[in-house]
Amino acid sequence: MAYYRYTNSNYYRPSFFGGFKYFPPVIKALLVSNTAVYLVTGLFGAFRLQGAQMADIINQYFPLYPLGGGFQVWQLFTYLFMHANFIHLLFNMFALWMFGMELENDWGSRKFLSYYLICGLGAGLSNLFIGPLLGPVGPPTVGASGAIFGVLIAFGVIYPDRPIFLYFLLPIRARYFIMFYIFMELYYELTGSAAGVAHLAHLGGAAVGFVYLMIDQRRIPFQRIISRARQRIVPSEKVEEYSSYDPRRAVDAKYSDVPDPEDHVDQQRIDEILDKISQHGYQSLTESEKKILFDASKKLN
Repeated sequence: MAYYRYTNSNYYRPSFFGGFKYFPPVIKALLVSNTAVYLVTGLFGAFRLQGAQMADIINQYFPLYPLGGGFQVWQLFTYLFMHANFIHLLFNMFALWMFGMELENDWGSRKFLSYYLICGLGAGLSNLFIGPLLGPVGPPTVGASGAIFGVLIAFGVIYPDRPIFLYFLLPIRARYFIMFYIFMELYYELTGSAAGVAHLAHLGGAAVGFVYLMIDQRRIPFQRIISRARQRIVPSEKVEEYSSYDPRRAVDAKYSDVPDPEDHVDQQRIDEILDKISQHGYQSLTESEKKILFDASKKLN
Protein backbone atom coordinates (compact mmCIF):
# COMPACT_ATOMS: atom_id res chain seq x y z
CA MET A 1 0.00 0.00 0.00
CA ALA A 2 1.32 3.42 -0.92
CA TYR A 3 1.32 6.18 1.68
CA TYR A 4 2.61 9.68 1.08
CA ARG A 5 3.89 11.74 3.97
CA TYR A 6 3.61 15.50 3.73
CA THR A 7 6.37 17.68 5.13
CA ASN A 8 5.35 21.30 4.60
CA SER A 9 4.79 21.50 0.84
CA ASN A 10 6.78 18.41 -0.09
CA TYR A 11 5.97 14.76 0.20
CA TYR A 12 7.76 11.50 -0.31
CA ARG A 13 6.86 7.86 -0.70
CA PRO A 14 8.62 5.44 1.65
CA SER A 15 10.27 2.40 0.18
CA PHE A 16 7.90 -0.57 0.03
CA PHE A 17 10.57 -3.20 0.67
CA GLY A 18 12.66 -1.32 3.22
CA GLY A 19 9.93 0.51 5.09
CA PHE A 20 8.24 -2.13 7.21
CA LYS A 21 7.20 -5.76 7.22
CA TYR A 22 4.15 -6.61 5.19
CA PHE A 23 2.33 -8.44 7.99
CA PRO A 24 3.43 -7.58 11.54
CA PRO A 25 2.89 -10.35 14.14
CA VAL A 26 -0.30 -9.10 15.82
CA ILE A 27 -1.92 -8.07 12.53
CA LYS A 28 -1.12 -11.49 11.12
CA ALA A 29 -2.48 -13.27 14.20
CA LEU A 30 -5.71 -11.24 14.14
CA LEU A 31 -6.23 -11.85 10.42
CA VAL A 32 -5.68 -15.58 10.83
CA SER A 33 -7.78 -15.95 13.99
CA ASN A 34 -10.75 -13.97 12.69
CA THR A 35 -10.72 -15.87 9.41
CA ALA A 36 -10.32 -19.20 11.19
CA VAL A 37 -13.30 -18.55 13.48
CA TYR A 38 -15.44 -17.62 10.48
CA LEU A 39 -14.39 -20.74 8.55
CA VAL A 40 -14.84 -23.07 11.52
CA THR A 41 -18.31 -21.68 12.18
CA GLY A 42 -19.27 -22.10 8.55
CA LEU A 43 -17.64 -25.46 7.82
CA PHE A 44 -18.39 -27.27 11.07
CA GLY A 45 -21.58 -25.46 12.02
CA ALA A 46 -23.73 -28.31 10.73
CA PHE A 47 -22.01 -30.86 12.98
CA ARG A 48 -23.85 -31.83 16.13
CA LEU A 49 -22.64 -31.97 19.71
CA GLN A 50 -24.98 -33.70 22.14
CA GLY A 51 -27.89 -33.19 19.78
CA ALA A 52 -27.24 -29.48 19.12
CA GLN A 53 -25.62 -28.00 16.02
CA MET A 54 -22.18 -26.48 16.50
CA ALA A 55 -23.31 -23.24 14.85
CA ASP A 56 -26.10 -22.85 17.42
CA ILE A 57 -23.70 -23.46 20.30
CA ILE A 58 -21.19 -20.93 18.97
CA ASN A 59 -23.89 -18.32 18.34
CA GLN A 60 -25.30 -18.88 21.81
CA TYR A 61 -22.13 -18.35 23.84
CA PHE A 62 -19.70 -16.15 21.90
CA PRO A 63 -21.51 -13.08 20.45
CA LEU A 64 -22.04 -10.11 22.77
CA TYR A 65 -25.55 -10.44 24.18
CA PRO A 66 -27.31 -7.62 26.05
CA LEU A 67 -27.42 -7.56 29.84
CA GLY A 68 -30.03 -9.98 31.09
CA GLY A 69 -30.39 -11.53 27.66
CA GLY A 70 -27.66 -14.16 27.72
CA PHE A 71 -24.66 -11.95 28.53
CA GLN A 72 -21.45 -13.59 29.76
CA VAL A 73 -18.24 -11.75 30.71
CA TRP A 74 -16.06 -13.51 28.14
CA GLN A 75 -18.32 -12.23 25.37
CA LEU A 76 -16.68 -8.80 25.72
CA PHE A 77 -13.67 -10.33 23.93
CA THR A 78 -15.04 -13.27 21.95
CA TYR A 79 -17.47 -11.10 19.96
CA LEU A 80 -14.47 -9.37 18.38
CA PHE A 81 -13.60 -12.57 16.49
CA MET A 82 -17.05 -13.30 15.09
CA HIS A 83 -18.59 -11.83 11.94
CA ALA A 84 -22.03 -11.92 10.42
CA ASN A 85 -20.95 -12.73 6.85
CA PHE A 86 -17.97 -12.78 4.52
CA ILE A 87 -18.32 -9.13 3.46
CA HIS A 88 -18.36 -8.06 7.10
CA LEU A 89 -15.18 -10.05 7.73
CA LEU A 90 -13.48 -8.83 4.53
CA PHE A 91 -13.98 -5.12 5.17
CA ASN A 92 -12.96 -5.36 8.82
CA MET A 93 -9.78 -7.29 8.06
CA PHE A 94 -8.90 -4.99 5.17
CA ALA A 95 -9.27 -1.92 7.40
CA LEU A 96 -7.25 -3.60 10.15
CA TRP A 97 -4.41 -4.36 7.74
CA MET A 98 -4.57 -0.98 6.01
CA PHE A 99 -4.54 1.23 9.11
CA GLY A 100 -3.07 -1.04 11.77
CA MET A 101 0.06 -2.22 10.00
CA GLU A 102 2.08 0.93 10.44
CA LEU A 103 0.75 1.51 13.94
CA GLU A 104 2.04 -1.86 15.09
CA ASN A 105 5.44 -1.28 13.53
CA ASP A 106 5.72 2.12 15.21
CA TRP A 107 4.29 1.13 18.59
CA GLY A 108 5.45 -2.44 18.89
CA SER A 109 3.27 -5.52 18.97
CA ARG A 110 2.51 -5.49 22.71
CA LYS A 111 1.26 -1.92 22.80
CA PHE A 112 -0.75 -2.34 19.62
CA LEU A 113 -2.46 -5.50 20.89
CA SER A 114 -3.28 -3.82 24.22
CA TYR A 115 -4.72 -0.82 22.41
CA TYR A 116 -6.77 -3.02 20.07
CA LEU A 117 -8.28 -5.04 22.92
CA ILE A 118 -8.96 -1.95 25.05
CA CYS A 119 -10.85 -0.33 22.16
CA GLY A 120 -12.79 -3.54 21.58
CA LEU A 121 -13.64 -3.73 25.29
CA GLY A 122 -14.75 -0.09 25.29
CA ALA A 123 -16.93 -0.70 22.25
CA GLY A 124 -18.59 -3.67 23.94
CA LEU A 125 -19.22 -1.80 27.19
CA SER A 126 -20.71 1.13 25.27
CA ASN A 127 -23.10 -1.22 23.55
CA LEU A 128 -24.05 -2.86 26.86
CA PHE A 129 -24.62 0.19 29.06
CA ILE A 130 -25.30 3.15 26.76
CA GLY A 131 -27.26 1.32 24.07
CA PRO A 132 -30.30 0.53 26.26
CA LEU A 133 -30.55 4.21 27.22
CA LEU A 134 -30.95 5.29 23.59
CA GLY A 135 -33.47 2.76 22.35
CA PRO A 136 -34.67 -0.82 22.40
CA VAL A 137 -32.09 -3.55 22.86
CA GLY A 138 -31.09 -5.11 19.56
CA PRO A 139 -29.71 -8.50 18.60
CA PRO A 140 -26.31 -9.74 19.86
CA THR A 141 -23.27 -7.86 18.56
CA VAL A 142 -20.50 -9.46 16.52
CA GLY A 143 -17.47 -8.12 14.69
CA ALA A 144 -14.18 -6.35 15.26
CA SER A 145 -15.49 -3.00 14.00
CA GLY A 146 -15.39 -1.30 17.41
CA ALA A 147 -11.71 -2.12 17.90
CA ILE A 148 -10.94 -1.19 14.30
CA PHE A 149 -12.58 2.22 14.75
CA GLY A 150 -10.10 2.72 17.58
CA VAL A 151 -7.33 1.87 15.11
CA LEU A 152 -8.78 4.42 12.66
CA ILE A 153 -8.74 7.12 15.34
CA ALA A 154 -5.11 6.32 16.21
CA PHE A 155 -4.08 6.51 12.56
CA GLY A 156 -5.83 9.87 12.14
CA VAL A 157 -4.25 11.33 15.30
CA ILE A 158 -0.71 10.05 14.72
CA TYR A 159 -0.58 10.43 10.93
CA PRO A 160 -3.06 13.25 10.30
CA ASP A 161 -1.60 14.33 6.96
CA ARG A 162 -1.33 10.92 5.34
CA PRO A 163 -3.55 10.83 2.24
CA ILE A 164 -6.09 8.05 1.93
CA PHE A 165 -7.24 7.32 -1.60
CA LEU A 166 -11.03 7.30 -1.45
CA TYR A 167 -12.35 4.69 -3.87
CA PHE A 168 -8.66 4.25 -4.84
CA LEU A 169 -8.84 7.53 -6.80
CA LEU A 170 -9.51 10.61 -4.68
CA PRO A 171 -6.79 11.53 -2.15
CA ILE A 172 -8.01 12.85 1.20
CA ARG A 173 -5.92 13.49 4.29
CA ALA A 174 -6.29 10.96 7.08
CA ARG A 175 -7.66 13.47 9.60
CA TYR A 176 -10.57 14.44 7.33
CA PHE A 177 -11.21 10.85 6.28
CA ILE A 178 -11.52 9.73 9.92
CA MET A 179 -13.63 12.76 10.86
CA PHE A 180 -16.00 11.96 8.00
CA TYR A 181 -16.33 8.35 9.15
CA ILE A 182 -17.05 9.37 12.74
CA PHE A 183 -19.61 11.95 11.61
CA MET A 184 -21.42 9.35 9.50
CA GLU A 185 -21.50 6.88 12.40
CA LEU A 186 -22.90 9.56 14.68
CA TYR A 187 -25.50 10.49 12.07
CA TYR A 188 -26.58 6.87 11.63
CA GLU A 189 -26.87 6.37 15.39
CA LEU A 190 -28.92 9.53 15.99
CA THR A 191 -31.24 9.06 13.03
CA GLY A 192 -31.65 5.32 13.40
CA SER A 193 -30.75 4.73 9.76
CA ALA A 194 -28.57 1.86 8.55
CA ALA A 195 -30.28 -0.53 10.94
CA GLY A 196 -28.59 -3.77 11.84
CA VAL A 197 -25.19 -2.12 12.43
CA ALA A 198 -23.84 -1.46 15.93
CA HIS A 199 -22.97 2.18 15.37
CA LEU A 200 -22.77 2.81 19.11
CA ALA A 201 -20.07 0.15 19.40
CA HIS A 202 -18.12 1.88 16.62
CA LEU A 203 -18.38 5.22 18.38
CA GLY A 204 -17.50 3.67 21.73
CA GLY A 205 -14.35 2.05 20.35
CA ALA A 206 -13.34 5.34 18.73
CA ALA A 207 -13.99 7.32 21.93
CA VAL A 208 -12.01 4.92 24.12
CA GLY A 209 -9.16 4.96 21.60
CA PHE A 210 -9.11 8.77 21.58
CA VAL A 211 -8.98 8.95 25.39
CA TYR A 212 -6.18 6.36 25.40
CA LEU A 213 -4.18 8.44 22.91
CA MET A 214 -4.69 11.67 24.85
CA ILE A 215 -3.43 10.03 28.03
CA ASP A 216 -0.55 8.36 26.21
CA GLN A 217 0.53 11.65 24.63
CA ARG A 218 -0.05 13.60 27.87
CA ARG A 219 -2.65 15.79 26.18
CA ILE A 220 -5.48 15.18 28.64
CA PRO A 221 -7.78 18.11 29.48
CA PHE A 222 -7.01 20.26 32.52
CA GLN A 223 -3.35 19.25 32.32
CA ARG A 224 -2.26 22.81 33.13
CA ILE A 225 -4.48 22.86 36.20
CA ILE A 226 -2.96 19.57 37.37
CA SER A 227 0.56 20.94 36.81
CA ARG A 228 -0.24 24.07 38.80
CA ALA A 229 -1.66 21.98 41.63
CA ARG A 230 1.57 20.00 41.75
CA GLN A 231 3.56 23.23 41.96
CA ARG A 232 1.47 24.35 44.92
CA ILE A 233 2.21 21.13 46.76
CA VAL A 234 5.95 21.82 46.35
CA PRO A 235 6.52 25.54 47.22
CA SER A 236 8.38 27.54 44.59
CA GLU A 237 10.94 28.71 47.18
CA LYS A 238 12.01 25.12 47.76
CA VAL A 239 12.27 24.49 44.05
CA GLU A 240 14.50 27.53 43.59
CA GLU A 241 16.63 26.49 46.57
CA TYR A 242 17.49 23.14 45.05
CA SER A 243 17.55 24.12 41.38
CA SER A 244 19.35 27.51 41.41
CA TYR A 245 23.02 27.70 40.53
CA ASP A 246 25.47 29.78 42.60
CA PRO A 247 28.98 29.94 41.10
CA ARG A 248 30.44 31.00 44.48
CA ARG A 249 29.48 27.63 45.92
CA ALA A 250 31.15 25.66 43.16
CA VAL A 251 34.43 23.98 44.09
CA ASP A 252 36.82 21.77 42.20
CA ALA A 253 36.12 18.11 42.74
CA LYS A 254 38.89 15.98 44.18
CA TYR A 255 39.42 12.48 43.04
CA SER A 256 41.83 9.66 43.60
CA ASP A 257 42.23 6.24 42.09
CA VAL A 258 40.70 3.47 44.14
CA PRO A 259 42.84 0.38 43.91
CA ASP A 260 41.16 -2.74 42.69
CA PRO A 261 41.72 -5.52 45.24
CA GLU A 262 41.94 -8.02 42.41
CA ASP A 263 45.00 -6.19 41.04
CA HIS A 264 47.02 -7.05 44.15
CA VAL A 265 47.76 -10.75 44.14
CA ASP A 266 50.70 -11.75 46.31
CA GLN A 267 53.56 -13.78 45.02
CA GLN A 268 52.64 -16.69 47.26
CA ARG A 269 49.34 -17.16 45.42
CA ILE A 270 51.11 -17.10 42.06
CA ASP A 271 53.63 -19.67 43.29
CA GLU A 272 50.79 -21.95 44.38
CA ILE A 273 49.26 -21.73 40.91
CA LEU A 274 52.60 -22.51 39.28
CA ASP A 275 53.07 -25.51 41.56
CA LYS A 276 49.63 -26.74 40.58
CA ILE A 277 50.55 -26.50 36.93
CA SER A 278 53.76 -28.46 37.47
CA GLN A 279 51.93 -31.24 39.30
CA HIS A 280 48.62 -31.50 37.41
CA GLY A 281 49.06 -29.46 34.24
CA TYR A 282 47.55 -26.20 33.01
CA GLN A 283 44.14 -27.76 32.36
CA SER A 284 43.67 -28.35 36.10
CA LEU A 285 43.45 -24.60 36.78
CA THR A 286 40.12 -22.95 37.49
CA GLU A 287 38.99 -19.94 35.52
CA SER A 288 39.86 -17.57 38.35
CA GLU A 289 43.34 -19.07 38.63
CA LYS A 290 43.88 -18.71 34.90
CA LYS A 291 42.82 -15.09 35.11
CA ILE A 292 45.21 -14.41 38.00
CA LEU A 293 48.07 -15.97 36.08
CA PHE A 294 47.17 -14.06 32.95
CA ASP A 295 47.00 -10.70 34.75
CA ALA A 296 50.33 -11.40 36.47
CA SER A 297 51.98 -12.17 33.13
CA LYS A 298 50.72 -8.87 31.68
CA LYS A 299 52.25 -6.91 34.57
CA LEU A 300 55.57 -8.65 34.04
CA ASN A 301 55.54 -7.73 30.36
